[in-house]
Amino acid sequence: MKELRVALFTGNYNHIKDGVSLTLNRLVRFLEAQDIPVLIFGPTIEEPELDHAGRLVSLPSFPIPFSNRGEYRIVTGLSDEAERELEDFNPTLVHIATPDVGGLKGLRWAQKNNVQVVASYHTHFASYLKYYGLTPLEFLAWRYLSWFYNSCTHNYVPSQSMVDELESHGFHSDMKIWARGVNTTLFSPQKRDEKWRKKLGFAADDIVVTFVSRLVWEKALDTYRDSVQRVAAVNPKVKALVVGDGPAKVELEEQMPEARFTGFLEGEDLARAYASSDVFFFPSHTETFGNVTLEAMSSGLPCLVADATGSRSLVIDGENGFWAEPENKKDFTGKLEQIVGNPELRQKMKEASRKRALEFEWDAINGRLVENYREALALPVPQNHY
Repeated sequence: MKELRVALFTGNYNHIKDGVSLTLNRLVRFLEAQDIPVLIFGPTIEEPELDHAGRLVSLPSFPIPFSNRGEYRIVTGLSDEAERELEDFNPTLVHIATPDVGGLKGLRWAQKNNVQVVASYHTHFASYLKYYGLTPLEFLAWRYLSWFYNSCTHNYVPSQSMVDELESHGFHSDMKIWARGVNTTLFSPQKRDEKWRKKLGFAADDIVVTFVSRLVWEKALDTYRDSVQRVAAVNPKVKALVVGDGPAKVELEEQMPEARFTGFLEGEDLARAYASSDVFFFPSHTETFGNVTLEAMSSGLPCLVADATGSRSLVIDGENGFWAEPENKKDFTGKLEQIVGNPELRQKMKEASRKRALEFEWDAINGRLVENYREALALPVPQNHY
């Protein structure tokens, strides 16, 4: 068996703190703890938001034009220096986490050098196009994505529902589940803090409905706003809590002056915010998994989510929360009314959420990924597809 040496290509590793970067950093820490050499290739900035794991080789990039804070970056290629680093590292497996120009360069390098290549599917890129007026390009996006991922020996996908959707778009390579995990000790119902709630202006009997994520409109923030405001107009005990930061924050604050905004939180502060809430409301339908939903479940919250890929793999409709039709504000409002209006149902869902979250442990999940890595090493390298 070949020694496992992993070159990881990603478009997001340390310049933004989001689900993708945190998942990949956690993977790198796990690999290094197992004495598996790993070298990361991706874009960065002068003052990255994340103190990243492992050694990162910077790839040339520039901010995406339609992101007014420049959070996301476009990789423009593989520099000569980065290619020398890659050759010196001499990986036995290339793992591509983003099918951008950097990922494409990684794929071509692996094919040229007869190195095994695998990929992971983190971001539902095609579903974002409509938010930028690019819906006509969706067909071409799926053509490229299916070609790219079909060029890899394994594709690691976060849920079975995501596997089913990708297969409907022409993905036929070997797809394996690489679920996401949660720290159930950190994210726990026991982190509830009544003093913290009171400091934010919430009464003990208020029903706090919380949204946690980057604040961008493609997360369906308008559905959260509209539904919570409609329910609160009838039941003044319903209060809104928004945790996160992003380019939509200022506008959302203007539209929801009654809400409490904490900004970006992490670690114990984030765990306390979850546990001190009463309902988790996450209407985004562009997720491949939904790390925040799993953290909310671990914190013991009923979860109202979109009936969409990713969320369906975590929330069992009617047991630990409800599904609502994506972008259907009336449906979300009705489901929220059911949860906030029935204390017994909320308690039942809280207990079910915590129980289900205990099934997702990070070390076991990443351990299975390493087993898949080793399986891939024993398989033939894909033929050159370009």
